[in-house]
Amino acid sequence: MTRKELRDYYRRVRQATDDICAPLRMEDYVPQPITDVSPPKWHMGHTTWFYEAIFLGNYVPGYQVFHKDYAFVFNSYYESFGRRVQRDSRGSLSRPTVEEVRDFRRAIDERMLALIEDLPEAKWTEFSELLVLALNHEQQHQELLITDIKYILSTNPLLPTYLEQAARSSGGAPPPSRFLLFAGGIHELGYQGDFFFYDNERPVHKVYLGDFTLQNRLVTNGEYLAFVEEGGYKDFRFWLSDGWETVKKEGWNAPLYWENHDGKWYEFTLGGLKKLDLNLPVCHVSYYEADAFANWSGKRLPTEGEWEVAARQSGVTRETGNFYDSGNFHPLALDGSANPAAMHQMFGDCWEWTRSAYLPYPGYKAVPGPVGEYNGKFMVNQMVMKGAGSCATSKDHARITYRNFFQPDKRWQFKGIRLAE
Repeated sequence: MTRKELRDYYRRVRQATDDICAPLRMEDYVPQPITDVSPPKWHMGHTTWFYEAIFLGNYVPGYQVFHKDYAFVFNSYYESFGRRVQRDSRGSLSRPTVEEVRDFRRAIDERMLALIEDLPEAKWTEFSELLVLALNHEQQHQELLITDIKYILSTNPLLPTYLEQAARSSGGAPPPSRFLLFAGGIHELGYQGDFFFYDNERPVHKVYLGDFTLQNRLVTNGEYLAFVEEGGYKDFRFWLSDGWETVKKEGWNAPLYWENHDGKWYEFTLGGLKKLDLNLPVCHVSYYEADAFANWSGKRLPTEGEWEVAARQSGVTRETGNFYDSGNFHPLALDGSANPAAMHQMFGDCWEWTRSAYLPYPGYKAVPGPVGEYNGKFMVNQMVMKGAGSCATSKDHARITYRNFFQPDKRWQFKGIRLAE
């Protein structure tokens, strides 16, 4: 990128974080109802500290940190940077205040923009590539920020609305579900382009796949409701052992944010509590729930290789995807006139659980230092999600080779289901 392109990119990404926080009240910035969810104020501070720690401290001679304690307060999991506040204690940080964090953001932005302008040409390539990674890091936190805000508001007994226009009703029913055939054989997986990618998307490698079919759209609320109402959460036969123990321990009887009032189902959305729309994609399900639904349906979840090959062969692009940029803040129903012989909803709407464990690709090696801590050390006890983003992902952050990953019990992200056989 040129200096102007990188400067404009930096400003755009940083502004998006402020835009996401704009509808919040001051009291919304601090709560942390569960360990997985971080307060909005912490996200604002962490993403800002990341630029200070990675760039200003390394590229500006004699740089003095904005505040001596902010590395301790806003470090997430980077052992390379030393001690930090425990993750489950982020909600106890009444100080620094929201205004102080905003001051921090403004000061670091001013210094980063000056650095982009003044950095010697000899260091530009290394710097610009690293800054693109940092901006993608902030875009990841923007998705977390949206989903964390949703969880925080859902725990308020008043069920406040984030945005009135979020989660609009669907209109007509989507086309019937079809399973499209894809040829097996030897296929290449991994990122092969010339733009940004995370290190876990490489090396490119070959895999063998048998012939498989993949559902042409996401599973809907109505289809999942049938599983709920036919006792799916009460029948151990559909569940993995760990999943069945989790269902009993947590008392699950439906996806996260579903509520039953007097026999009628509702869903909490960023637009408030709404009657469950049967035409929308089901979301906020764990891997355990997705796998149980697949078993109940007589199908299975796809592997990440199958998903990636199907997306490539189908020629799907992100241009029509329902992303954060669309301003919907919820998955949308597929239009009833959509071609049933084509693949749909592979970009945006929901991340999709695969049956693939999150492991390194053959030949993967984490780079030394904090950048190497970004992906490699999490390659255990997690499952891969594909789908090239969700309704909370920025469009330019999504790509077919993206490997998202979470532990199998997590539900608060926009996670949906596409079946395979």
